[in-house]
Amino acid sequence: MTAEIGETGETGVQPNWLDHTEMRAWRSLMDGSYRLMDVLNRDLQDSHGLTLAEYRILVMLSESPDGALRMSELADGVLSSRSRLTHQIRRMQTQNMVVRDTCLEDGRGVLAVITEEGRARLRSAAPTHVVSVRKHLIDLLTSSEQQVLGDVFEKVDGHLTRDGY
Repeated sequence: MTAEIGETGETGVQPNWLDHTEMRAWRSLMDGSYRLMDVLNRDLQDSHGLTLAEYRILVMLSESPDGALRMSELADGVLSSRSRLTHQIRRMQTQNMVVRDTCLEDGRGVLAVITEEGRARLRSAAPTHVVSVRKHLIDLLTSSEQQVLGDVFEKVDGHLTRDGY
């Protein structure tokens, strides 16, 4: 972004504009990640009738003890608002992939629980997803690039998590 767009931000503070290299990194991240998520989502939808969001929920539930997680914990894990997750879980319930249950620990919390149908859909979709991830990301990168990518996004995620985002 250049100064022609605007000299100062809303706070009146002069921004530290991105240089060419920084802008390239930022725009490449945005464009590449949006396209990658779109392709991964489309592959799952076309082959298995699952969205990437549904797939991610099923993965988290399948990896949890007893195949169940509190809705609040699941929302945090899939980086979703509680409201959005509630609607997503309702849609998944209609497809018999999950059920909602009361948390026995305190009787107030709500659990999302993966069903046998959900496990079957996940088992069916996982190979497609892995092939797509390999084709569109992993196999394009060297081992050292994969390491750097992991390091970079662990750093970004850690920063944002610590700052409460």
